Amino acid sequence: MSLQLPKSRHINPAFYSFINDDVLPHTPLEANKFWDDFNNLLDLFTPINRQLLQTRSNIQTQIDAWHISNKGQKFDPQTYFNFLKDIGYIVEQGEDFTIETTHVDREISTIAGPQLVVPINNARFALNAANARWGSLYDALYGTDVIPQQGELKAGKEFNAARGDEVIKYAKDFLDQRFPLAKGSHHDVANYLVYYHHLLVLFKDGTTTGLKTPRQFAALSGSKNEPTSILLQNNGLHIEIRIDRSGSNGTEDLACVQDIIVESAVTTIMDFEDSVTAVDAEDKIEAYRNWLGLIRGTLEATFTKNGSVTRRKMEKNKRFTTAAGEKYHLPGRALLLARNVGHLMDTELMQDEEGYFAPEGIIDAIVTSLISSIDLLKDDEKQIHNSKTDSIYIVKPKMHGPEEVKFTVQLFSAVEDMLNLERNTIKLGIMDEERRTTVNLKECIREAKHRIVFINTGFLDRTGDEIHTSMQAGAFLTKSQIKEQPWISAYEDWNVDIGLACGFQGKAQIGKGMWAMPDEMSQMMEQKIAHPRAGANTAWVPSPTAATLHALHYHQVNVAEIQEQLKNREQASLNDILTIPLMADNQSLSREEVEREIENNIQGILGYVVRWVELGIGCSKVPDINHIGLMEDRATLRISSQHIANWLRHNICTKTQVNVILKRMAAVVDEQNTDTQGYQPMSSDLENNMAFKAASELIFAGIEQPNGYTEPLLHHYRQLVKNKS
Repeated sequence: MSLQLPKSRHINPAFYSFINDDVLPHTPLEANKFWDDFNNLLDLFTPINRQLLQTRSNIQTQIDAWHISNKGQKFDPQTYFNFLKDIGYIVEQGEDFTIETTHVDREISTIAGPQLVVPINNARFALNAANARWGSLYDALYGTDVIPQQGELKAGKEFNAARGDEVIKYAKDFLDQRFPLAKGSHHDVANYLVYYHHLLVLFKDGTTTGLKTPRQFAALSGSKNEPTSILLQNNGLHIEIRIDRSGSNGTEDLACVQDIIVESAVTTIMDFEDSVTAVDAEDKIEAYRNWLGLIRGTLEATFTKNGSVTRRKMEKNKRFTTAAGEKYHLPGRALLLARNVGHLMDTELMQDEEGYFAPEGIIDAIVTSLISSIDLLKDDEKQIHNSKTDSIYIVKPKMHGPEEVKFTVQLFSAVEDMLNLERNTIKLGIMDEERRTTVNLKECIREAKHRIVFINTGFLDRTGDEIHTSMQAGAFLTKSQIKEQPWISAYEDWNVDIGLACGFQGKAQIGKGMWAMPDEMSQMMEQKIAHPRAGANTAWVPSPTAATLHALHYHQVNVAEIQEQLKNREQASLNDILTIPLMADNQSLSREEVEREIENNIQGILGYVVRWVELGIGCSKVPDINHIGLMEDRATLRISSQHIANWLRHNICTKTQVNVILKRMAAVVDEQNTDTQGYQPMSSDLENNMAFKAASELIFAGIEQPNGYTEPLLHHYRQLVKNKS
């Protein structure tokens, strides 16, 4: 049967060819019917999508009007709460319930560990993240400031033996703490071997011992008398002691230990949203093509590193043998989730008869699910599988309240019907990053109770929405002060409390946000242990190295035990969550304090936007005003631009001040990017530089942007740059 382009919609030819030639042949679906179903689904869901966006706008208009009419009056939480209920912002909370999600992979349901988030349009980064399930502890320690980078321990071009010794000391201290021997220390072990069903260690003096907790021994590679690796497990995570008598480290080590390999990024979110610059069909197809390569296990990336060409592909599974001689296989890769875009943006991939582009979120749901369904058809154990329970995992960001979650659930059901999948095959992750979702979190979960596998908190987007929602209420505190207010800790606790009350324990992930400083690993090791201690069984990290280090926290903290304790605490206060972090009436800032805050915001805005608009980089390590590298994506931009817009609205600063600082910070950002390949300085032609224009408009038109989102303006200016090239 010949293929006919559906008449009711224009389909981008490259997109049409990609689906027909590269995707559908790996499925049992017939192309003509697929496109007919695609059109029908768009016809059904596009009007609902549009109406949901209009509801957001209507609600914001009512909130703005309420704050303006109540200006100067003492804030009363109960009056405010009643108003939000009257306009449908807060919905009635129903009876208690427990989620009923089934067929969930252990990486989500029962294993607590780090989670990577990586831009899908960068094949190299995507492969690094997929392969970050296992990482070298020796490399992670040697290459970061967890081992002090000073004095005789400073790393240089040549290997520093003193630093290497400190790395091994740290690693074996970790073994002693988390995998203690019945007597003695891992530092003094001369040989690891397996005797019957137990790990046996020999010391130099000929004495022997075993593990204090024998069940921590899981499996081995090689022979029992001369193993090449020993596999241990704790709190559901594994570590592998690699033994190599001829290795660079093994020849120097008493027990011939070459390395300690840590099970690290248990799950990875492949991001189609905040960390990518996908503004047209070309960009979207590239993203979908990389997702196809990951799902099929065929994605590869070739690049030059240290003068040599490297080819990277997906890791195979790890194979061990138990002491009883049984197979013990572990995944070689993280379990992959796809983060689709939200409801806001449209895409040129498909266009209706009136010339309107289709909602990008609907297209994402269909295409990422279609590609993911290929994984469910694999029947050869040698093939690279993602889900072992035949599930598809999609994280949905920026949903506002239960009505939008319900829409997503209905959309997923329709996609399942279209692809001939069983109901609830597509699992849903809800990003708790908009205030209307936070205050209605229980009802959001209820709408998705048969397919939900994930909720998390994210300070940056959540704060951006906090500012935009209450833009007319008054001037917000400085960003550092906002983080210290009761609402933020209540928000973080509320997310865990609601998740546990809805039965997430042992079924779904409760996540926490990103550690944004990839070069500050010592600080991360001190601070990020707070996430598992807060009852979160996953938290975001910026790199595979950070995942390996953060994984140590999940050996220190048994999250399941923490969650059991937290189920009995008093639920966080909704009044605290709804308390707006505004400056007090009698509070004032000096001119220097105001300008310092604006400088910090604008330098971050320009540093990120110039790479997004001019270079097409959606997530990278961007130097802040103090030259500390921060992992930035659109969430950072949202909070900074909305914060200045709020201060302009309430006369904390002036447009003239902001313009002067914009020009000054452009020169600073130019200087910071002198070594960035392909970088075009802004300050040499501010009037015509698209990145500078975009940054300025994000600030001065910030109040008009829907919910304070940055995508419409970023897409516009990036498209202008692409059209010129």
